[in-house]
Amino acid sequence: MIGTLLQILGSLGVFLYGMRIMSDGLQKAAGNRLQSILNYMTRNPVSAVVTGFLITAVIQSSSATTVMVVSFANASLLTLIQSIGVIMGANIGTTVTTWIVSFFGFKFSISSIALPIIGLGFPLFFSKRKPRRDLAEIMIGFGFLFLGLSFLKTSVPDIQNNPGVLEFLRNFTEMGYWSYVIFILVGTALTMVVQSSSAAMAITVTMAYKGWIDFPIACAIVLGENIGTTITAHLASIGTSANARRAARAHFFFNVFGVFWMLFIFRQFIGFVDKITPFWDTANPHDIPLKLALFHTMFNLTNTIICLPFIKYLALFVEKWIKEKADPAHIGYQLDYISTGLQDTAQFNVLNAKSELKKMAIVTGQMFRTFLEIYQQPDKKLGNKIAEMADTEELTDQMQEEITRYLIECTKEDLSEIFLENVNAMLRIVNELENIADSCMKLTYLLQRRYDRKIELHPRADEEIMDFSKLILDFMSFYQEQMNKHIEKRALDIAFRLENKINLIRDNLKNSATVRLQEGGNVSSELLYMDLLKHFEHIGDNSLNIAQALTRLH
Repeated sequence: MIGTLLQILGSLGVFLYGMRIMSDGLQKAAGNRLQSILNYMTRNPVSAVVTGFLITAVIQSSSATTVMVVSFANASLLTLIQSIGVIMGANIGTTVTTWIVSFFGFKFSISSIALPIIGLGFPLFFSKRKPRRDLAEIMIGFGFLFLGLSFLKTSVPDIQNNPGVLEFLRNFTEMGYWSYVIFILVGTALTMVVQSSSAAMAITVTMAYKGWIDFPIACAIVLGENIGTTITAHLASIGTSANARRAARAHFFFNVFGVFWMLFIFRQFIGFVDKITPFWDTANPHDIPLKLALFHTMFNLTNTIICLPFIKYLALFVEKWIKEKADPAHIGYQLDYISTGLQDTAQFNVLNAKSELKKMAIVTGQMFRTFLEIYQQPDKKLGNKIAEMADTEELTDQMQEEITRYLIECTKEDLSEIFLENVNAMLRIVNELENIADSCMKLTYLLQRRYDRKIELHPRADEEIMDFSKLILDFMSFYQEQMNKHIEKRALDIAFRLENKINLIRDNLKNSATVRLQEGGNVSSELLYMDLLKHFEHIGDNSLNIAQALTRLH
């Protein structure tokens, strides 16, 4: 008995390992297109559902998709309604894996070519070209997945040779609707333990194939697996924003609601599946996997069709369920690196980091505008404004540290060459943004000195500073609009023209200040003026560096 159990666990381990390797390879191969898929995601709930389906079908993991959704919701890349739509699509997309396993793993003897597939992929694994290595991972993972499935089929004892098991299960299968409830709970627990709905589905299909459970009981377990798979998103949402936790709860509620209404028409729904597939007989072990795959697909598709018109109300429900914290001000900035446990999501994490860069660019832009507000009120005490600017500058320090740590964590994964270049460009951008924040803080300290020492600038200073600051704001707006986009030479030429104009104005104004000093002007006033010009010019330099880094972004 112990030997059989160990063989089953080992078979499941090979299956899960193959699933991880194949998912990694698919994810890396598709990684460069994920940005365009994400852009499509933001249109409407229907497109969000389609996107969730496509991403899950491509990377072969609903867990990775839902964790990605939680991560993007946490970064405010997705609204709650968009997040729910993607989760609905992921539920449909995960059925693709079920069809692959059921069709190839049980209808055909794919195990006989599993080792040759691994053999073909193995030499490609040592290729210097990354696309070939990605293809090798897909092939090797595919081979291991079906090798594990083959081991699982042979490891699970045949029911004819183990009548005692059938007698044990019969105690739970003759309790009417309570039997279905019990096996829904079994499916939930099984998925939570193995942390993969695909692996849980493989076990369920194998048990039905071997005759341990009949078709309706297998369907009940599949329903439970839909609930169990929500635990991954729930775990990923711990410690995240309210919006991310709402997305995870919406996933849970959506799946539980689907199981709830299905219980009322469970037998009728199974009868409907039987009617549309008269050529698949549940008495034939080879047909049961395909029939289960169809039940899984029809259930998730129907549940999505029912719930999609009410997606706004579901969003309102989880918003009332998960409240915003009353005073989050004491919580420092933190950017958590997300990993699903079954496959890395580094490609998605890079996209998440891009959104944080945009936030940081907005924060630094607001710091410069706050400086201008202070500048235009020379007679007003600066106590509160100085403290506000200091807090914001501290926030940018935290953002620099967290985003840098986050990006370094991304480089530890096996990123595609394009994504790796993106990470290097973003590391430069985050440092330049922090330098801009430092310059804004130094400009504010100069205004504090002006107020404390009652320094009056020369009569034309206000006009000159405001004109100069308008050019700085134009440059900051330029890189904010281009942030996270690849900019071409034409856009970079605009950045160089802005930088040259800033340097020219700085030189002219600095020369004017020098002339006034030579003519007996106020030393404190002119030195303060030149310090303001110096930090303006520094912000221009940093802005140009950001524009140059954006040319390396894809």
